[in-house]
Amino acid sequence: MRKCITIIALLFVLKVQAQTVFTDGIVMPNIKTVQLYQQNNQMSLPVINLLSSDLLELHFDDLDGYVKNYFYTFQLCNENWEEVNLSPFDYIKGFTQNRVSQYRVASIALTKYVHYQAVLPERGSIPTKSGNYLLKVFLNGDVNQLAFTKKMYVVESKANIAAQVLQPFDNSKFRTHQRVQISVNATQLNPINPQQQVKLVVMQNNRYDNVVRNIMPAFIRGNILEYNGEQDCLFPAGKEYRWVDLRSFRYESERIDKIDKTKQPNEVFVKPDAARSQLRYTYFRDMNGWYTINSTENINPFWQGDYANVHFSFLPNNAQEFVGKDVYLIGAFTNGMNETNKLEYNDADGVFETTMFLKQGYYSYTYLSKDSKDKKAKPDVGLTDGNFWETENDYTVFVYFRSLSGRHDELVGITTINSRMGRGGF
Repeated sequence: MRKCITIIALLFVLKVQAQTVFTDGIVMPNIKTVQLYQQNNQMSLPVINLLSSDLLELHFDDLDGYVKNYFYTFQLCNENWEEVNLSPFDYIKGFTQNRVSQYRVASIALTKYVHYQAVLPERGSIPTKSGNYLLKVFLNGDVNQLAFTKKMYVVESKANIAAQVLQPFDNSKFRTHQRVQISVNATQLNPINPQQQVKLVVMQNNRYDNVVRNIMPAFIRGNILEYNGEQDCLFPAGKEYRWVDLRSFRYESERIDKIDKTKQPNEVFVKPDAARSQLRYTYFRDMNGWYTINSTENINPFWQGDYANVHFSFLPNNAQEFVGKDVYLIGAFTNGMNETNKLEYNDADGVFETTMFLKQGYYSYTYLSKDSKDKKAKPDVGLTDGNFWETENDYTVFVYFRSLSGRHDELVGITTINSRMGRGGF
Protein backbone atom coordinates (compact mmCIF):
# COMPACT_ATOMS: atom_id res chain seq x y z
CA MET A 1 0.00 0.00 0.00
CA ARG A 2 2.84 2.36 0.89
CA LYS A 3 4.56 1.56 -2.43
CA CYS A 4 1.37 2.43 -4.34
CA ILE A 5 1.04 5.75 -2.50
CA THR A 6 4.69 6.55 -3.20
CA ILE A 7 4.32 5.77 -6.92
CA ILE A 8 1.17 7.89 -7.21
CA ALA A 9 2.88 10.79 -5.43
CA LEU A 10 5.91 10.50 -7.72
CA LEU A 11 3.76 10.51 -10.84
CA PHE A 12 1.95 13.61 -9.58
CA VAL A 13 5.24 15.42 -8.99
CA LEU A 14 6.52 14.47 -12.45
CA LYS A 15 3.28 15.68 -14.04
CA VAL A 16 3.58 19.04 -12.29
CA GLN A 17 7.26 19.40 -13.25
CA ALA A 18 6.73 18.41 -16.90
CA GLN A 19 4.91 21.61 -17.72
CA THR A 20 4.22 22.46 -21.33
CA VAL A 21 5.94 25.46 -22.91
CA PHE A 22 3.53 27.05 -25.39
CA THR A 23 4.32 28.87 -28.64
CA ASP A 24 2.39 30.48 -31.47
CA GLY A 25 1.55 27.87 -34.05
CA ILE A 26 -0.90 26.65 -36.68
CA VAL A 27 -1.80 22.98 -36.27
CA MET A 28 -4.34 22.48 -39.06
CA PRO A 29 -2.94 23.08 -42.58
CA ASN A 30 -6.23 24.54 -43.81
CA ILE A 31 -5.89 27.52 -41.43
CA LYS A 32 -4.23 30.63 -42.90
CA THR A 33 -3.62 34.30 -42.06
CA VAL A 34 -4.13 34.20 -38.30
CA GLN A 35 -4.12 37.69 -36.79
CA LEU A 36 -4.65 38.87 -33.21
CA TYR A 37 -4.13 42.56 -32.50
CA GLN A 38 -5.51 45.58 -30.68
CA GLN A 39 -8.79 46.73 -32.16
CA ASN A 40 -8.33 48.66 -35.44
CA ASN A 41 -4.53 48.39 -35.35
CA GLN A 42 -3.01 45.52 -37.34
CA MET A 43 0.53 46.54 -36.37
CA SER A 44 0.18 46.07 -32.61
CA LEU A 45 0.87 43.45 -29.98
CA PRO A 46 -2.27 41.79 -28.55
CA VAL A 47 -2.16 43.63 -25.20
CA ILE A 48 -5.13 44.67 -23.07
CA ASN A 49 -5.37 46.20 -19.61
CA LEU A 50 -6.90 44.05 -16.88
CA LEU A 51 -10.66 44.50 -16.41
CA SER A 52 -10.73 47.42 -18.88
CA SER A 53 -12.72 48.16 -22.02
CA ASP A 54 -9.73 47.29 -24.25
CA LEU A 55 -10.53 44.88 -27.06
CA LEU A 56 -8.61 42.63 -29.44
CA GLU A 57 -9.52 41.52 -32.95
CA LEU A 58 -9.09 37.90 -34.03
CA HIS A 59 -9.07 37.02 -37.74
CA PHE A 60 -8.34 33.77 -39.56
CA ASP A 61 -9.28 31.92 -42.76
CA ASP A 62 -10.31 28.29 -43.33
CA LEU A 63 -9.37 27.19 -46.83
CA ASP A 64 -11.70 24.18 -46.75
CA GLY A 65 -14.36 26.64 -47.86
CA TYR A 66 -17.33 25.47 -45.76
CA VAL A 67 -18.61 26.64 -42.38
CA LYS A 68 -17.38 24.86 -39.24
CA ASN A 69 -17.89 25.26 -35.51
CA TYR A 70 -14.77 26.87 -34.07
CA PHE A 71 -14.43 27.55 -30.35
CA TYR A 72 -11.77 29.33 -28.32
CA THR A 73 -10.47 29.41 -24.76
CA PHE A 74 -7.74 31.17 -22.78
CA GLN A 75 -4.79 29.42 -21.10
CA LEU A 76 -2.91 31.38 -18.41
CA CYS A 77 0.89 30.98 -18.55
CA ASN A 78 3.96 32.11 -16.63
CA GLU A 79 6.50 34.55 -18.03
CA ASN A 80 8.32 31.76 -19.90
CA TRP A 81 5.02 30.50 -21.37
CA GLU A 82 4.77 27.46 -19.16
CA GLU A 83 1.26 26.36 -18.21
CA VAL A 84 0.26 27.51 -14.71
CA ASN A 85 -1.11 25.09 -12.16
CA LEU A 86 -4.50 26.80 -11.89
CA SER A 87 -8.02 25.90 -12.94
CA PRO A 88 -9.53 28.02 -15.76
CA PHE A 89 -12.24 29.04 -13.29
CA ASP A 90 -9.51 30.78 -11.26
CA TYR A 91 -8.63 33.23 -14.06
CA ILE A 92 -11.68 33.36 -16.38
CA LYS A 93 -14.93 35.00 -15.31
CA GLY A 94 -17.79 33.39 -17.20
CA PHE A 95 -17.61 30.72 -19.88
CA THR A 96 -14.29 28.94 -20.36
CA GLN A 97 -15.18 28.07 -23.97
CA ASN A 98 -16.85 30.33 -26.53
CA ARG A 99 -17.91 29.82 -30.13
CA VAL A 100 -16.54 31.98 -32.95
CA SER A 101 -19.93 32.96 -34.29
CA GLN A 102 -18.97 35.66 -36.80
CA TYR A 103 -17.90 34.36 -40.20
CA ARG A 104 -18.19 35.20 -43.87
CA VAL A 105 -17.80 33.06 -46.98
CA ALA A 106 -15.27 34.64 -49.34
CA SER A 107 -16.71 36.63 -52.21
CA ILE A 108 -14.98 38.00 -55.33
CA ALA A 109 -11.79 36.10 -54.44
CA LEU A 110 -10.97 33.18 -56.71
CA THR A 111 -9.62 31.19 -53.76
CA LYS A 112 -12.38 29.58 -51.73
CA TYR A 113 -12.25 30.15 -47.98
CA VAL A 114 -14.37 31.11 -44.98
CA HIS A 115 -13.20 34.11 -42.96
CA TYR A 116 -13.78 33.98 -39.20
CA GLN A 117 -13.43 36.89 -36.81
CA ALA A 118 -14.17 37.76 -33.20
CA VAL A 119 -13.73 40.62 -30.77
CA LEU A 120 -12.05 39.57 -27.52
CA PRO A 121 -12.65 39.34 -24.68
CA GLU A 122 -16.39 38.82 -24.90
CA ARG A 123 -18.55 40.03 -22.04
CA GLY A 124 -19.32 36.47 -21.01
CA SER A 125 -15.68 35.38 -20.80
CA ILE A 126 -13.23 37.82 -19.21
CA PRO A 127 -9.67 37.17 -17.90
CA THR A 128 -9.49 38.13 -14.23
CA LYS A 129 -5.74 37.90 -13.67
CA SER A 130 -2.88 39.69 -15.37
CA GLY A 131 -0.21 37.70 -17.18
CA ASN A 132 0.59 35.83 -20.38
CA TYR A 133 -2.35 34.11 -22.05
CA LEU A 134 -2.45 31.60 -24.86
CA LEU A 135 -5.52 31.82 -27.09
CA LYS A 136 -6.48 28.31 -28.21
CA VAL A 137 -8.88 27.86 -31.15
CA PHE A 138 -10.30 24.39 -31.76
CA LEU A 139 -13.10 22.53 -33.53
CA ASN A 140 -16.49 21.41 -32.22
CA GLY A 141 -15.75 22.23 -28.59
CA ASP A 142 -13.05 19.54 -28.49
CA VAL A 143 -9.69 20.92 -27.28
CA ASN A 144 -7.98 17.89 -28.83
CA GLN A 145 -8.96 19.20 -32.29
CA LEU A 146 -6.67 22.20 -31.95
CA ALA A 147 -6.58 24.51 -34.98
CA PHE A 148 -4.02 27.10 -33.84
CA THR A 149 -2.66 29.01 -30.85
CA LYS A 150 -1.85 32.69 -30.45
CA LYS A 151 -0.12 34.58 -27.63
CA MET A 152 -1.73 37.57 -25.91
CA TYR A 153 -1.08 39.71 -22.84
CA VAL A 154 -3.21 41.07 -20.01
CA VAL A 155 -1.41 43.78 -18.02
CA GLU A 156 -2.17 45.41 -14.67
CA SER A 157 0.11 48.44 -14.53
CA LYS A 158 1.84 48.44 -11.14
CA ALA A 159 5.42 49.19 -12.20
CA ASN A 160 6.80 52.22 -14.02
CA ILE A 161 9.39 51.42 -16.69
CA ALA A 162 12.03 53.72 -18.12
CA ALA A 163 14.22 52.40 -20.93
CA GLN A 164 16.63 53.60 -23.57
CA VAL A 165 18.74 52.06 -26.34
CA LEU A 166 22.50 52.63 -26.19
CA GLN A 167 25.64 51.51 -27.95
CA PRO A 168 27.59 48.87 -26.02
CA PHE A 169 31.05 49.75 -24.68
CA ASP A 170 32.56 46.51 -26.00
CA ASN A 171 34.73 47.43 -29.01
CA SER A 172 33.89 44.18 -30.77
CA LYS A 173 30.14 44.98 -30.62
CA PHE A 174 30.18 48.78 -30.60
CA ARG A 175 29.14 49.10 -34.24
CA THR A 176 27.01 45.96 -34.59
CA HIS A 177 24.82 45.66 -31.47
CA GLN A 178 22.30 47.63 -29.43
CA ARG A 179 22.04 47.60 -25.64
CA VAL A 180 18.78 48.24 -23.78
CA GLN A 181 19.15 49.96 -20.41
CA ILE A 182 16.11 49.62 -18.14
CA SER A 183 14.96 51.10 -14.84
CA VAL A 184 11.90 49.73 -13.02
CA ASN A 185 10.09 51.56 -10.23
CA ALA A 186 8.55 48.76 -8.13
CA THR A 187 7.21 50.95 -5.30
CA GLN A 188 3.64 49.65 -5.68
CA LEU A 189 4.91 46.07 -5.62
CA ASN A 190 7.29 46.54 -2.66
CA PRO A 191 9.10 43.25 -3.36
CA ILE A 192 10.87 41.57 -0.44
CA ASN A 193 13.25 39.66 -2.74
CA PRO A 194 13.33 41.58 -6.05
CA GLN A 195 15.92 39.27 -7.64
CA GLN A 196 13.45 36.38 -7.48
CA GLN A 197 10.06 38.10 -7.45
CA VAL A 198 10.58 40.57 -10.31
CA LYS A 199 11.35 39.19 -13.79
CA LEU A 200 12.13 41.02 -17.03
CA VAL A 201 11.63 39.94 -20.64
CA VAL A 202 12.92 42.08 -23.53
CA MET A 203 11.82 41.45 -27.12
CA GLN A 204 13.18 42.94 -30.34
CA ASN A 205 10.73 43.71 -33.16
CA ASN A 206 8.17 41.28 -31.66
CA ARG A 207 10.41 38.28 -32.34
CA TYR A 208 10.18 35.37 -29.90
CA ASP A 209 13.29 33.60 -31.21
CA ASN A 210 15.81 35.96 -29.58
CA VAL A 211 14.11 37.29 -26.43
CA VAL A 212 16.26 38.15 -23.42
CA ARG A 213 15.09 36.94 -20.01
CA ASN A 214 16.48 35.95 -16.59
CA ILE A 215 18.13 39.35 -16.14
CA MET A 216 19.33 40.34 -12.67
CA PRO A 217 19.31 44.01 -11.57
CA ALA A 218 22.78 45.57 -11.49
CA PHE A 219 21.74 48.06 -8.77
CA ILE A 220 18.86 48.24 -6.30
CA ARG A 221 18.03 51.62 -4.75
CA GLY A 222 15.07 51.07 -2.46
CA ASN A 223 12.34 49.95 -4.84
CA ILE A 224 14.16 51.20 -7.95
CA LEU A 225 15.69 48.34 -9.95
CA GLU A 226 18.43 49.25 -12.43
CA TYR A 227 19.16 46.83 -15.29
CA ASN A 228 22.19 48.22 -17.08
CA GLY A 229 24.69 45.39 -17.27
CA GLU A 230 26.93 45.54 -20.33
CA GLN A 231 26.06 41.99 -21.47
CA ASP A 232 22.52 41.65 -20.09
CA CYS A 233 20.26 43.16 -22.78
CA LEU A 234 22.43 42.97 -25.87
CA PHE A 235 20.88 42.46 -29.32
CA PRO A 236 22.38 42.19 -32.81
CA ALA A 237 21.06 45.34 -34.48
CA GLY A 238 20.45 43.89 -37.96
CA LYS A 239 19.27 46.12 -40.82
CA GLU A 240 15.97 47.61 -41.90
CA TYR A 241 13.40 44.99 -42.94
CA ARG A 242 12.68 44.15 -46.56
CA TRP A 243 9.16 44.45 -47.96
CA VAL A 244 6.79 43.30 -50.67
CA ASP A 245 3.53 44.94 -51.70
CA LEU A 246 0.89 42.31 -52.51
CA ARG A 247 -2.15 44.56 -52.31
CA SER A 248 -2.81 43.99 -56.01
CA PHE A 249 -2.30 40.96 -58.25
CA ARG A 250 -2.91 43.10 -61.37
CA TYR A 251 -0.44 45.90 -60.76
CA GLU A 252 3.15 44.74 -60.35
CA SER A 253 4.69 46.84 -57.58
CA GLU A 254 8.40 47.73 -57.42
CA ARG A 255 9.36 44.53 -55.58
CA ILE A 256 7.47 42.17 -57.92
CA ASP A 257 9.37 40.49 -60.74
CA LYS A 258 6.37 38.92 -62.49
CA ILE A 259 2.89 37.49 -61.86
CA ASP A 260 1.63 34.39 -63.63
CA LYS A 261 -2.15 34.94 -63.92
CA THR A 262 -2.71 31.83 -66.04
CA LYS A 263 -2.56 29.70 -62.90
CA GLN A 264 -4.98 29.60 -60.02
CA PRO A 265 -3.94 30.55 -57.42
CA ASN A 266 -1.74 33.15 -59.11
CA GLU A 267 2.03 32.68 -58.98
CA VAL A 268 3.82 35.80 -57.73
CA PHE A 269 7.60 36.01 -58.10
CA VAL A 270 9.34 38.49 -55.82
CA LYS A 271 12.57 40.04 -57.10
CA PRO A 272 15.61 38.23 -55.67
CA ASP A 273 16.83 39.61 -52.33
CA ALA A 274 20.60 40.05 -52.36
CA ALA A 275 22.76 39.70 -49.25
CA ARG A 276 23.41 43.08 -47.64
CA SER A 277 26.08 42.15 -45.11
CA GLN A 278 28.81 43.91 -47.11
CA LEU A 279 26.75 46.99 -47.94
CA ARG A 280 26.80 50.16 -45.87
CA TYR A 281 23.78 50.97 -43.72
CA THR A 282 21.07 53.08 -45.32
CA TYR A 283 18.03 54.18 -43.36
CA PHE A 284 14.54 53.80 -44.79
CA ARG A 285 11.22 53.54 -43.05
CA ASP A 286 10.12 49.95 -42.51
CA MET A 287 7.47 48.02 -40.56
CA ASN A 288 9.82 45.95 -38.37
CA GLY A 289 8.28 42.65 -39.42
CA TRP A 290 4.60 43.60 -39.24
CA TYR A 291 2.16 42.95 -42.06
CA THR A 292 -1.29 44.27 -42.90
CA ILE A 293 -4.10 42.59 -44.80
CA ASN A 294 -5.15 45.13 -47.41
CA SER A 295 -6.21 45.38 -51.02
CA THR A 296 -6.53 48.09 -53.65
CA GLU A 297 -9.13 46.14 -55.63
CA ASN A 298 -12.00 45.49 -53.22
CA ILE A 299 -13.89 46.98 -50.29
CA ASN A 300 -13.20 44.52 -47.48
CA PRO A 301 -9.89 42.64 -47.82
CA PHE A 302 -10.67 40.22 -44.96
CA TRP A 303 -13.24 38.23 -46.94
CA GLN A 304 -12.67 39.62 -50.46
CA GLY A 305 -8.87 39.49 -50.58
CA ASP A 306 -7.38 36.72 -52.72
CA TYR A 307 -4.45 34.35 -52.15
CA ALA A 308 -1.37 33.61 -54.24
CA ASN A 309 1.71 31.39 -54.16
CA VAL A 310 4.47 33.91 -53.45
CA HIS A 311 8.01 32.85 -54.41
CA PHE A 312 10.90 34.35 -52.40
CA SER A 313 14.57 33.96 -53.29
CA PHE A 314 17.70 35.03 -51.42
CA LEU A 315 20.99 35.50 -53.25
CA PRO A 316 24.01 34.93 -50.94
CA ASN A 317 27.40 36.54 -51.52
CA ASN A 318 29.29 34.84 -54.38
CA ALA A 319 26.25 32.55 -54.85
CA GLN A 320 27.70 30.20 -52.23
CA GLU A 321 25.66 28.10 -49.79
CA PHE A 322 26.14 28.82 -46.07
CA VAL A 323 27.99 25.76 -44.73
CA GLY A 324 26.32 24.32 -41.63
CA LYS A 325 23.62 27.00 -41.63
CA ASP A 326 19.90 26.99 -42.30
CA VAL A 327 18.26 30.11 -43.73
CA TYR A 328 14.77 31.24 -42.74
CA LEU A 329 12.41 33.96 -43.93
CA ILE A 330 10.82 35.56 -40.90
CA GLY A 331 8.15 38.15 -40.14
CA ALA A 332 4.96 38.35 -38.15
CA PHE A 333 3.19 36.33 -40.88
CA THR A 334 5.50 33.29 -40.50
CA ASN A 335 4.63 32.50 -36.85
CA GLY A 336 8.31 32.24 -35.91
CA MET A 337 10.87 29.84 -37.36
CA ASN A 338 9.56 26.54 -38.68
CA GLU A 339 9.85 24.23 -41.68
CA THR A 340 7.26 26.19 -43.69
CA ASN A 341 9.47 29.28 -43.90
CA LYS A 342 12.82 27.51 -44.22
CA LEU A 343 14.60 28.17 -47.52
CA GLU A 344 16.11 25.44 -49.70
CA TYR A 345 19.33 26.01 -51.60
CA ASN A 346 19.11 25.78 -55.40
CA ASP A 347 22.51 24.64 -56.67
CA ALA A 348 21.72 25.43 -60.30
CA ASP A 349 20.87 29.09 -59.68
CA GLY A 350 22.94 29.62 -56.53
CA VAL A 351 20.01 30.97 -54.50
CA PHE A 352 17.94 30.03 -51.46
CA GLU A 353 14.24 29.64 -52.30
CA THR A 354 10.88 29.17 -50.62
CA THR A 355 7.20 29.56 -51.55
CA MET A 356 4.49 30.82 -49.20
CA PHE A 357 0.73 30.94 -49.66
CA LEU A 358 -0.13 34.55 -48.77
CA LYS A 359 -3.20 36.75 -48.76
CA GLN A 360 -3.30 40.18 -50.38
CA GLY A 361 -1.58 42.73 -48.17
CA TYR A 362 1.65 44.55 -47.38
CA TYR A 363 4.40 42.40 -45.85
CA SER A 364 7.73 43.18 -44.21
CA TYR A 365 10.27 40.45 -43.55
CA THR A 366 13.94 39.62 -43.11
CA TYR A 367 16.24 36.61 -43.51
CA LEU A 368 17.94 34.78 -40.63
CA SER A 369 20.63 32.13 -40.54
CA LYS A 370 20.89 29.53 -37.79
CA ASP A 371 23.29 26.72 -36.96
CA SER A 372 21.74 23.58 -38.45
CA LYS A 373 23.10 21.28 -35.71
CA ASP A 374 23.01 23.38 -32.53
CA LYS A 375 19.33 23.69 -31.62
CA LYS A 376 20.11 26.14 -28.79
CA ALA A 377 21.99 28.56 -31.03
CA LYS A 378 20.23 31.86 -31.58
CA PRO A 379 19.49 32.95 -35.15
CA ASP A 380 21.25 36.01 -36.54
CA VAL A 381 21.10 38.32 -39.54
CA GLY A 382 24.87 38.73 -39.70
CA LEU A 383 25.34 36.58 -42.82
CA THR A 384 22.21 37.73 -44.65
CA ASP A 385 21.94 41.44 -43.83
CA GLY A 386 24.76 42.39 -41.49
CA ASN A 387 24.48 44.17 -38.13
CA PHE A 388 24.66 47.96 -37.85
CA TRP A 389 24.05 49.81 -34.59
CA GLU A 390 22.23 52.68 -36.38
CA THR A 391 19.33 50.37 -37.36
CA GLU A 392 15.85 51.42 -36.29
CA ASN A 393 14.34 48.71 -34.06
CA ASP A 394 11.46 48.42 -31.60
CA TYR A 395 12.11 46.93 -28.16
CA THR A 396 9.28 45.79 -25.87
CA VAL A 397 9.97 45.40 -22.15
CA PHE A 398 7.72 43.15 -20.04
CA VAL A 399 7.87 43.24 -16.23
CA TYR A 400 6.47 40.30 -14.25
CA PHE A 401 5.96 39.92 -10.52
CA ARG A 402 5.13 36.98 -8.29
CA SER A 403 4.07 37.57 -4.69
CA LEU A 404 5.33 35.24 -1.99
CA SER A 405 1.97 33.46 -1.96
CA GLY A 406 1.38 33.79 -5.72
CA ARG A 407 0.93 30.82 -8.04
CA HIS A 408 1.67 32.56 -11.34
CA ASP A 409 3.64 35.47 -12.80
CA GLU A 410 1.61 38.67 -12.97
CA LEU A 411 2.29 41.07 -15.85
CA VAL A 412 2.67 44.39 -14.04
CA GLY A 413 4.25 46.59 -16.69
CA ILE A 414 4.88 46.81 -20.42
CA THR A 415 6.43 49.48 -22.62
CA THR A 416 7.80 49.74 -26.16
CA ILE A 417 10.70 51.98 -27.12
CA ASN A 418 12.33 52.79 -30.44
CA SER A 419 16.09 52.79 -30.97
CA ARG A 420 15.96 56.07 -32.94
CA MET A 421 13.18 58.08 -31.31
CA GLY A 422 14.49 60.84 -29.06
CA ARG A 423 18.15 60.20 -29.87
CA GLY A 424 20.37 63.05 -30.93
CA GLY A 425 21.89 62.97 -34.40
CA PHE A 426 18.95 61.19 -36.07
